[in-house]
Amino acid sequence: MSDSETEKTRISTEPVENAWAMKIPSFKPEDNPHGMVEESSFATLFPKYRERYLKEVWPLVEQCVAEHHLKAELDLVEGSMVVKTSRKTWDPYIIIKARDMIKLMARSVPFEQAKRVLQDDIGCDIIKIGNLVHKKEKFVKRRQRLIGPNGATLKSIELLTDCYVLVQGNTVAALGPYKGLQQVRDIVVETMNNVHPIYNIKALMIKRELMKDPRLANEDWSRFLPKFKNKNISKRKQPKVKKTKKEYTPFPPAQPESKVDKQLASGEYFLNKEQKQAKRQQERSAKQAEAAKRQDERRNKDFVPPTEEASSSKKRLLAEDASSKVDVKALKAKLLKANKKKAQS
Repeated sequence: MSDSETEKTRISTEPVENAWAMKIPSFKPEDNPHGMVEESSFATLFPKYRERYLKEVWPLVEQCVAEHHLKAELDLVEGSMVVKTSRKTWDPYIIIKARDMIKLMARSVPFEQAKRVLQDDIGCDIIKIGNLVHKKEKFVKRRQRLIGPNGATLKSIELLTDCYVLVQGNTVAALGPYKGLQQVRDIVVETMNNVHPIYNIKALMIKRELMKDPRLANEDWSRFLPKFKNKNISKRKQPKVKKTKKEYTPFPPAQPESKVDKQLASGEYFLNKEQKQAKRQQERSAKQAEAAKRQDERRNKDFVPPTEEASSSKKRLLAEDASSKVDVKALKAKLLKANKKKAQS
């Protein structure tokens, strides 16, 4: 064997780094010239509210599956859809794809989207979320969190994963490339486990930008990705608070006063109806007056001028000025005395 052949063999046996990057080889009629040996069929039920829509689009469904040599039947009495293979069917996996298509259509996915699953590089995933959260209120909140305001969160997930996502009842139906389906499942499961989808959306956006840089292809991206910290501490992990024992007393606690006891203590019990009403009105007026007074004080607070107090530095300057004032009379007397002495001499 030559060196070039050895090199080719070595390259072909090396593991692929990114399994999602592998291109699925196309299956052609020449690969299965004898067709199918036996007929295979799959059936699925659909709810009553989907009957009208399915009845309208069923001619398009029959036309679509006929391109792959399949047959489709719609039973409105039983409420079921059936897909079957024929003698001309040459692709053994196309019946599984057709089964996924009618499953998606039964879960309110429109036919224009559901027929994409017949392509080789497109798959589907039906994620059951009904048993992930026990309480109904929490389930509804987290499902709405997945959809987002006006469907914004769901739309961003679709744009980042290149998948069609539909939240319906207790299931989430996803349709798109296999790598995107795995990302959608991770986001949905973590959202139902109380991890906000914005963390995963940010991570997908960062990964998309990092993939553009060839220098970071063989580096760890964990330092760039956002990290979720759960703030809800389990009761088992919380520090135990030591309870202080109360002193034992053989006497029972005092019985709380009833409404009648309080009225007897205040003397209100002996008042007639008019007096009670007048007293309540007086208390109400007093409370209103007090509240009005506090309100006026709060409103006039900004208009009260501040008190002008001399600062310490200003006080020091004033003291220095006072001490530095000259006594004019004493100075004049001193000058006269000095002139007299000069004249006598």
